[in-house]
Amino acid sequence: MSQWTIVVPVKGTPAAKSRLGASPALAEAIALDTVESALAVAPVIVVTPVAAPFEALGATVIADPGGGLAAAIDAGIAAAHGHVAVLLGDLPALRPDELSAALDAAAAHARAFVPDSEGAGTALITSTTDHAAAFGEGSAQRHREAGYVELEVDPQSGLRSDVDTLEQLAALVGRLGKRTTAQLR
Repeated sequence: MSQWTIVVPVKGTPAAKSRLGASPALAEAIALDTVESALAVAPVIVVTPVAAPFEALGATVIADPGGGLAAAIDAGIAAAHGHVAVLLGDLPALRPDELSAALDAAAAHARAFVPDSEGAGTALITSTTDHAAAFGEGSAQRHREAGYVELEVDPQSGLRSDVDTLEQLAALVGRLGKRTTAQLR
């Protein structure tokens, strides 16, 4: 059994992935592919208003309390046990081995993080004690300032390949999870 619990906040509304201009079905596919990869590594708590598809994968689902990303993350952390990782749900090219390697490296630090491929945002934060989550624009620097140690992860890794634009999604074709790939056909 993993020492980690992974919290994944998922908006689960028609406004999900609004910067991408994605359909609700594509946004859900991206989140489901992310959660499926995470479940191959550790137990997952998804914080979302849309429970059924994530429960079908085997994730624990708690209702999104409203109040935005920070409130959803806080609710997930409160429900988690052991070491807690927070993984954003927009990593459709994530492979379980990439996440597993990052969590193994993170276990050596009280707090650690993985920036997105551009280096300014954050894809993953971990803590063996307590969190000071600071997601949003410029979050990588805020996580550094909060004492999170940056983990060395290849910028091309699916763990760093968050999808906010159509160009980012197109660059991942051939590496995307099965649900995301099916939505693009």
